Amino acid sequence: MLATSAATAGATSHEGAGVPSPCAHCGLPVPTALHEDGARAQFCCGGCRAVFEILHDHGLDRYYEFAERRTTPVVRTGRSYDEFDHPDFHELYVQRTADGLSRVHLYLEGVHCASCVWLVERVPLVLPGVVRAELHVGRSQATLEWDAIRTPLSEVARFLESLGYVPHPYRGIRAGEVRRAEDRVALTRIGIAGAIAINVMLPALAMYSGWLSAGIEADFERFFRWTSLILTVPAILGPGRVFFTGAWGALRTRSLHLDVPIAIALAAGFVRGAVNTVTDTGPIYFDGVSVLIFLLLIGRFLQQRSQRAAAAASELLSTVTPNGARMVDEQGVVREIPATALLPGMTMDVRAGETLAADGVVVDGQSTLDLSLLTGEPRPVSVDVGANVYAGTLNVAAPLRVRVVRSGESSRVARLLQQVEQSARRRAPIVLLANRMAGVFVIVTLVLALATYVLWYRDDATRALDHAIALLVVTCPCALAMATPLAVTVAAGRAARRGIFVKGGDALESLSRPGLLFIDKTGTITEGRSSLLQWHGEESLKPLVLSLEQGSTHPLAEGFRQAFAGLETPPVESSTHVPGGGIRGRVLGHDVVIGSPSFVSSAATGATSCREMHGDPAYTPVWIAVDGVVRARAAFGDAIRVDARESLDRLRAQGWRVRMLSGDVSDVARAVGSELGLAVVDCMGEMSPEAKLRQVAEARAADPGRTVVMVGDGVNDAAAMAAATVGIAVHGGAEASLATADVYLTTPGLSVLVELSAGAANTMRVIRRNIAFSLAYNVLGVGLAITGVINPLLGAIMMPMSSLTVVLGSWLGRTFPRVS
Repeated sequence: MLATSAATAGATSHEGAGVPSPCAHCGLPVPTALHEDGARAQFCCGGCRAVFEILHDHGLDRYYEFAERRTTPVVRTGRSYDEFDHPDFHELYVQRTADGLSRVHLYLEGVHCASCVWLVERVPLVLPGVVRAELHVGRSQATLEWDAIRTPLSEVARFLESLGYVPHPYRGIRAGEVRRAEDRVALTRIGIAGAIAINVMLPALAMYSGWLSAGIEADFERFFRWTSLILTVPAILGPGRVFFTGAWGALRTRSLHLDVPIAIALAAGFVRGAVNTVTDTGPIYFDGVSVLIFLLLIGRFLQQRSQRAAAAASELLSTVTPNGARMVDEQGVVREIPATALLPGMTMDVRAGETLAADGVVVDGQSTLDLSLLTGEPRPVSVDVGANVYAGTLNVAAPLRVRVVRSGESSRVARLLQQVEQSARRRAPIVLLANRMAGVFVIVTLVLALATYVLWYRDDATRALDHAIALLVVTCPCALAMATPLAVTVAAGRAARRGIFVKGGDALESLSRPGLLFIDKTGTITEGRSSLLQWHGEESLKPLVLSLEQGSTHPLAEGFRQAFAGLETPPVESSTHVPGGGIRGRVLGHDVVIGSPSFVSSAATGATSCREMHGDPAYTPVWIAVDGVVRARAAFGDAIRVDARESLDRLRAQGWRVRMLSGDVSDVARAVGSELGLAVVDCMGEMSPEAKLRQVAEARAADPGRTVVMVGDGVNDAAAMAAATVGIAVHGGAEASLATADVYLTTPGLSVLVELSAGAANTMRVIRRNIAFSLAYNVLGVGLAITGVINPLLGAIMMPMSSLTVVLGSWLGRTFPRVS
């Protein structure tokens, strides 16, 4: 085949030049130990060899003709993917098609170019039972349709992995489909309304031209009237129906909003225009009515897009817990099952580097857990037999056997995320400034229309009715309805270009009023990771430490690697990790022990002199012993962000009261607070997720009118963020906190908080100015209608001009700084 000959030629030429041969599949250099003399193709690993043989055996060698293709070796996980065949998995992720097939959406690792699309979409040619395979390269999302009776999904998953694409269930696909369906319906309405408005304007322009000149023949005018009526009926009954539905709902619940005056204006204009068309007298308002429907639908779409609610608790849960787990049966056999199939009493096998899928009790093993998901703190915690462990926490060091106590929706993290969803539902949707004025607006407009009719009735009853209808049409709150969503959309767009993503105008409105700001310590005020802050010892010891810590998964090992980056590392002769203690090994003929003071002092002398080194209680101490003697001491801590003090000072100057919440011990919280200029009473430590939620809820209950903001980065902050008036997730936050937040900051540091607060205040000024413009336009329209000056042409000009004023006011308003 072409690929084989190309690979062979490449191998020969490289061997002749004394250069390692390229892998026939991925093109990476083949290690000398894997080079096979005389072989037609060379491979850098067994995974690449397996893929190459699969493609060759099934006639898919054309893959190697792509100029851009995979440049990384194929990694095999060894998973059986048996959980993909479990009924619970199918209930969550698999759909049935109309022709009896099964459909699933999978996220594939390693997708990056057109060759991946070509290869994945050839799966139906290789696997029996697979009918369709499509790959969206941008989202790495594969859509598969297959006959589940002929081929189990686990076999499809194993085959995809054998090609180098490790599959995962594509979470949130159903919610995404619902949102896309809603958007399609809204955009379809807008498209239909726009097409109708354009076509209605054509006969309207013809009639206006005749009105401005010598006149228009009666037959043509009648034709244009009826054409306009026929075109406007679908606009009223189709796209415009949403306003009448909303108005009826408002009247039934006795809660007036802008749909009521809009529906009155549309109905009045359409009915009077229809009557005048039938009687062949007076003005028609079909052009104004159709254009109003089009513009109002645009404003409503923008508003709905900016007010999307947070994800449901079930979706949030899937972002922080694994979808699968390993269950140990009574015979000791380990089987992979979906996490949803875990039941109390089962035993989980949790390997190092894996996330726990359920709450439980350790029944075998010792390890270290990263609890930052629940506590927000980067310090690992040692666990032993009998310790309680929780879903969503990361097993760092060694394998564990855990007896399941609570799983699924009853786990601690699930209950926490259910509180997130309940808080989001309890949070009343903001009543925008325009809607607050709807009740008064309706009454004033109807009274003025009645007064206009009475004023002109004595002269001419027909003209009186036309002037009253003209007032209702010209005062239709189109500009008022667009004032807020347009300003919010423009401001949100500019904020996004500054790394500030705002989900809705209610967040900006609340942030424009300074109140109480709760802010998480770890990851928000601080860097959120353990860094080497102090080193007491000889410089010559650093390479020994770095060599031993290179292969460790412990968070403190990463701190050593970052601090000692660039140093040459001598080879490690042997190493042993001791859960809960540290690591020991032999480097360059020296016995090296690294770990907690108690662990190191039990294996070395010199601990007394080391204890005399004064250390900050906020830091985590690590001792280093070489050849049985303690030779160095390191201190790890979470460094405060460089812009934290200045940013908090500026926020306080804007009127915010700042309180710090931390899951860390109180002494550490107070020490950090003192560096930031916070009072002791405003520095709260040892705060669990439930305690943070309680603090926010009590603050809102004590003063319901005050803005309460929660700023955080983890799942432990998510419930408090949902309960706050505004929740803000900072750069690097957990996915659940991002889904809960009203605002997401992608720029590291706290200075962006200052920019957000100032931008929110500027946005509210633009909104108020837009509302003032629209009200001024309505006052002018009322005056012209009452005096009888207004006519259909003037009304047709005034309506788009009012909307254009709002558009320009929103675009030119100074909300967030522009990005050049």
